[in-house]
Amino acid sequence: MKLVLRYPLVAGTVLALMAVAVLVMSGQPVVAQLAASGYALAVAAYLSVGMIRRLRGGHWGIDILAVTAIVSTVLVGEFIASMIIVLMMAGGTALEDYAAGRAKSELSALLARVPQTAHRERTGGAGNAATQSGASNGTAENGAAEDVAATDVLVGDILLVKPGEVVPLDGVLLSDTGTFDESSLTGESLPVERTAGEGIMSGSVNGEAAVRIRVTAVMKDSQYSRIVALVKEASESRAPMVRLADRYAIPFTAFAYALGAIAWIVSGSPTRFAEVLVVATPCPLLIAAPVAFLGGMSQAAKSGIIVKYAGVLEQLGRVRTAAFDKTGTLTYGRPSLVAIVTADSMGQDELLRLAGSAEQYSSHVLAASVMEAAASRDLRFETASEAMEHATHGVRAVFDGREVVVGKPSFVAEFAPGVVEADLASGQLAIYVGIGGVYVGALVMSDPLRAEAHRTLAELSALGVTETVMLTGDALATARHIAAEAGLTDVRAECLPPDKVEAVKSLPHRPVMMVGDGVNDAPVLAVADVGIAMGARGSTAAGESADVVIILDDLSKAAHAVRIGQRTVRVAMESIWIGIVLSVGLMVAAAAGYVPAIAGALSQELVDLATILNALRALSPGRNVAPARDQAEPSTSAITRTVLR
Repeated sequence: MKLVLRYPLVAGTVLALMAVAVLVMSGQPVVAQLAASGYALAVAAYLSVGMIRRLRGGHWGIDILAVTAIVSTVLVGEFIASMIIVLMMAGGTALEDYAAGRAKSELSALLARVPQTAHRERTGGAGNAATQSGASNGTAENGAAEDVAATDVLVGDILLVKPGEVVPLDGVLLSDTGTFDESSLTGESLPVERTAGEGIMSGSVNGEAAVRIRVTAVMKDSQYSRIVALVKEASESRAPMVRLADRYAIPFTAFAYALGAIAWIVSGSPTRFAEVLVVATPCPLLIAAPVAFLGGMSQAAKSGIIVKYAGVLEQLGRVRTAAFDKTGTLTYGRPSLVAIVTADSMGQDELLRLAGSAEQYSSHVLAASVMEAAASRDLRFETASEAMEHATHGVRAVFDGREVVVGKPSFVAEFAPGVVEADLASGQLAIYVGIGGVYVGALVMSDPLRAEAHRTLAELSALGVTETVMLTGDALATARHIAAEAGLTDVRAECLPPDKVEAVKSLPHRPVMMVGDGVNDAPVLAVADVGIAMGARGSTAAGESADVVIILDDLSKAAHAVRIGQRTVRVAMESIWIGIVLSVGLMVAAAAGYVPAIAGALSQELVDLATILNALRALSPGRNVAPARDQAEPSTSAITRTVLR
């Protein structure tokens, strides 16, 4: 019954065909012809309404061939063929829905696993002890944990996650150890081990032991909810590329009509015209592209790459220039303090304490590293009487009448002359400090190149990306060190957000893919042909403005996204051309009189099947999706944990 309600035209056509068959077998062929012809013409009129609306909207399609085929077969008395064409058109929609369901399998799986409830610990020491012991039913004997809606959980609440459960919200692990399956989020097939204090992503699946986590983000801000929102947007997108075959509409339609007219003139029979149009119906062309692109989006999601719109895959497949932010994209984004260079008698701890106090008022990624370095030495921060951040340049704050300036050398020099740039090794950067109008020294930080950066750039080059550019707000010397180590072809340093936008607009080899992760990257991600946000630790603003979000903190996924885009477009084009070649072959045979109308209508179903099966190949990764990792190269997650420590 559900299928009947979902596809009424299919059900109606099947019933009409059965009724026509009964009339023919009961010796009433004229009544059968009238009934079949009336039904077919009614369907043709219904299809014409939608076709006319699309034509008025400026969208030329090849639906007109189906309408013409139905009308022409009715006019020449091939009423059975007209009914089969109607069934083929209606069945094509059902077949497309089935194929689309297969293609969206990974997207649907993510949506189906959204956690609805959480086991929240009640306050009280006894309750916490009970849950820490791992009560298997989620509620300790003294009622220490209660089931609540995941949307009601607040930051700081402590949750019990039972074995095999989906982690409902982002949090920090409180138990000593835990094992989690993050495959549905990141594409990494092996479970990952976490220790106390490490972050746990919502949407990951807990292992064999109950664990406790402290919530760090409410439901709407948690990683999994952000992913679900992206997936919903992706699954509902109807980008122009979904009708890829429409670009072939005019030549294909013109050829079909011309061949049908020639066959009519040469044979002298209008039936020949109808027979040609029967096998020219457009189902294969209309179905192939959407199925292939949905399959590509699903394959990307399986690999931890959320593509927001189907049309983005075509752009990815044609990328010729790749631009990268530096901090957090080409590097790990969490620099560690390696040295303090002092320029006067001020002690190192005092310099670091005041720098950390000023960095409290900065949103730059380096500010967190300075504060962490100061906190690790148990240095107490002061509260500023006034503070102002100068985006991408630095921060100025006043403590008890004493001005502290932290940031780039040119910025600090405006308030404290005599800045001397530090001698840096590869992978190092310096944060300069001025206090009370005097330059006092610099903090030397190390933010090394990601281990997968070389492999990513090599893959992009193999995929046809001819230019690679770094766009960064850092000093030129630091940027050049990283660019040379990574093997980039161009460097644009000391860029403000508007400078990055202008740089991307000016790049000659299009399309341009921009990869970034910070708030400052949001404008340039939006203006690039394809914006890719590193979403594992990146800002919400960057993820919202990007076309693609990489869930795993792995730069190589950017190259993988390009590879998926290229394969998806290739499969879509192959499917379209399979439909065209088979249809043209049948049209020529029909024009020569070898394919009767009924046989032609039935053969079109086989063409539909062939194109859809080929389009579903986009669900598979294909050959040589990614080269094997260098055995000497440690895993990305292991390197990340080492750097963060």
